[in-house]
Amino acid sequence: MIRGFFRLVGLLLLAGGFIFMVYDGARWVADQNLRFTRFGEFWNDVHQSSQTSFRTMIEGAAPWLWNGVVKLLLDQPVFAVMGVLGILLMLLFRPRKPLIGYSRN
Repeated sequence: MIRGFFRLVGLLLLAGGFIFMVYDGARWVADQNLRFTRFGEFWNDVHQSSQTSFRTMIEGAAPWLWNGVVKLLLDQPVFAVMGVLGILLMLLFRPRKPLIGYSRN
């Protein structure tokens, strides 16, 4: 049950990544300049106060984590972050291969 839920979330993230890829591509065709939507900008547009509270929480626990990892993640394109996270969830929670010649009792 929980495996199916996480696979569904992974599929939705993968679909969201594809939607942002199409959105950035359409903007490139219209403006003739390639500019990707950054994950930090998207998160800021969706809910700004949660991003600032997450930053204070991370900087309070481990300041190196914010500058080294999270800031790098926030500077990546949205389609890449959502796509990679969706693929990881779908791969981690894929159904088990059936055992040949053994029973799972």
